[in-house]
Amino acid sequence: MPRPIDQEILTSAHDALATVRHEIAMRAARLIAEDGLDYGAAKRKAAREALGGQRVNGEVLPGNEEIEQELRTYQALFLADSQPQRLRELRLAARTLMQLLESFEPRLVGAALNGTAGEHSDVHLELFTDSAKDVEIFLLNRGIDFDVQEIDNPRGKSRDCPEVIQFVWRAARSARAEGVHLTVFATDDLRGALAGERRGEKADLAALEKLLTESGGHDEI
Repeated sequence: MPRPIDQEILTSAHDALATVRHEIAMRAARLIAEDGLDYGAAKRKAAREALGGQRVNGEVLPGNEEIEQELRTYQALFLADSQPQRLRELRLAARTLMQLLESFEPRLVGAALNGTAGEHSDVHLELFTDSAKDVEIFLLNRGIDFDVQEIDNPRGKSRDCPEVIQFVWRAARSARAEGVHLTVFATDDLRGALAGERRGEKADLAALEKLLTESGGHDEI
């Protein structure tokens, strides 16, 4: 009969794994805040730093939720004087863009919505329309140059691949140009956006206005 594994050894191994995951999450959060890396790139680089190039077991890698929590902690400790204002700037830019793109049912997503936006963050919106070309024509008519790429549809392989329209944009009263990413979905996908709103993963213009009011001020941009 195999000898049972000592519970103390199991506990020690579990604690060691948790310690490494926490270390990687903290390093990844710093890389996101200071260098502007995305979650995937930050996680991989943090794992290499923490483990010295050793092969990485999947169980060692923290989830995005763990990294996001460490990012919030990092910002509170080291960026408390600048991060809230940067977040507000990005939300104000998003508001102006959403007003401009209102006919395409815009939804705010990402760091500007969840409150972790920092110096390197961009505006991420989801749009819903029967034709992505309508968005492109809309932007061209307003003199906005952009790049387009296709991505896999996060709502399943049976769906059409959405376009991501990317450009740099400056609001009329803003001194800062912002990176903008518009992910264009079919109108039929709007039902999923409504579910995302209920979970707090997306925000329409009214919800964004509420966030801005709750954080104070009525800035124009």
